[in-house]
Amino acid sequence: MGNNGNARVVVAMMEHETNTFSPVPTPLERFGRGGFGVPEGTAAYERFKGTGTGIGGLLDVADGAGWDIVTPIAGNAAPSGKVQAEAYNYMSDQICAAVEAGCDAVMLDLHGAMVAETTTDGEGTLLARIRSIAPDIPIAISLDLHANMTDAIVDNCTVLVGYKTYPHLDMYEAGEHAGQLLVRVMAGEIDPVMVWGSRPILAQTLRMGHEDEPMGPLLEMARLQESRGMLASSVFGGFPLADIWHAGLSVVTIADNDEAKAEEARDVLLDAAWAERAEFMFESEPLAETIAKAKAMEDGPIILLDHADNAASGGTQDTVAVLAEVIEQGLEDVAVFAICDPVAVQQMTDAGVGNKITLDLGGKTDMPAIGRVGEPLLVTGRIRALTDGQFVVTVPMGRGTQMDMGPTAVLEVGSVRIVVISRNVEPWDPGCFRSVGIEPTQMRYLILKSRIHYRAGFHDISTRDIPCNGVGVTSSDNSLFTFENVRRPIYPLDENVTATPEYRHEP
Repeated sequence: MGNNGNARVVVAMMEHETNTFSPVPTPLERFGRGGFGVPEGTAAYERFKGTGTGIGGLLDVADGAGWDIVTPIAGNAAPSGKVQAEAYNYMSDQICAAVEAGCDAVMLDLHGAMVAETTTDGEGTLLARIRSIAPDIPIAISLDLHANMTDAIVDNCTVLVGYKTYPHLDMYEAGEHAGQLLVRVMAGEIDPVMVWGSRPILAQTLRMGHEDEPMGPLLEMARLQESRGMLASSVFGGFPLADIWHAGLSVVTIADNDEAKAEEARDVLLDAAWAERAEFMFESEPLAETIAKAKAMEDGPIILLDHADNAASGGTQDTVAVLAEVIEQGLEDVAVFAICDPVAVQQMTDAGVGNKITLDLGGKTDMPAIGRVGEPLLVTGRIRALTDGQFVVTVPMGRGTQMDMGPTAVLEVGSVRIVVISRNVEPWDPGCFRSVGIEPTQMRYLILKSRIHYRAGFHDISTRDIPCNGVGVTSSDNSLFTFENVRRPIYPLDENVTATPEYRHEP
């Protein structure tokens, strides 16, 4: 098929990182923003064209090629529990209907760790369905660094490219890379041969930052392979809180009509990852000790990471253990982002800005997967701000997209300013504070419910970052979780784990 302006291409997004231990529901409306629902058709194109996202990169490539673009849907939900069947079916149906209507290529911005009520492999199931409709159509996809790779994903696309940063600063570049490979396929310039493999490592997300070991050097190795002729080399840390058979670290490599070259590159990366498997584990100290050490520090802003309740990994974002300890130990000049508590926001809205209020903050959600019930914190404070919770992202990660925190309030308790939101949002852009009147650089402490993404916008703000062992379904303590479906044996859940020689995996 020639690369010409007559080609019709379907470009869509269906992204969700599923924490199967999370009690947070995932209906269709979670995939939209700003109360406008999930963007479809021209609205999807207009919402994401020119943004720092995977679909933004795909759209630019398709436009550059002069193709006729169809954007059936662009859904992206904050991580949470299993995607409801109705939501998964609706988005899949929209994409497949566009393919069935006739097209020459498909470009998809996916995540790679979507688990729906109807399938443990949301992406692979969608791709297999597309292939059943159009068996020979070229398909390019971009994937998150935390993808859990499966046979169905690799077997049912032509090329795939994963992010090489965490925080995900290169979402656009990954989409652009995948799209450019597809253009070359369409022009008959390359014949991509794709292989994949995994190692039984259930890596901790806190150990996957691209500036840290051991993930950083692995990603640099992948970049070096690409600079030496590989079409694409992608390292996926995996998402360990998706309790499915395929969870874990994997590698996908693509060579031009050279399977042996692709296999060699894959094995180099997998062997390097296996050798560093112990470095993928994270250990926390008791929370009270961490906060006491932070109190003794004099520089600032100091970031206190409430990583066990990270909204971008499926946390409820309403646990208050870290906040309570900070108040108990008397830390001053603190800003918190955020407690997700729509009930508290409504109470503050009813009371009005400037007034004092006493309320139960957070703790509205039980977490049966880790045997915890919601524990609210009784606080008295003054309402300092009420907003609609919307601002535009300015950092490279998602640049130009609309952030929607839902109705939002700021409660000042002593010298602690707490942002209370109505919709799960991880803090990676300082706009989460500035949009409600808080200048983060002027605070001594910032409590952020985040793991690594906060670095996208706060890396140059903080003097030091301190992980805090709070409460939540995104904890790095594996003993809290009952893994029933992940393949066994796997490191570190089992002893004497050996590197499995198989490269294709089926449960």
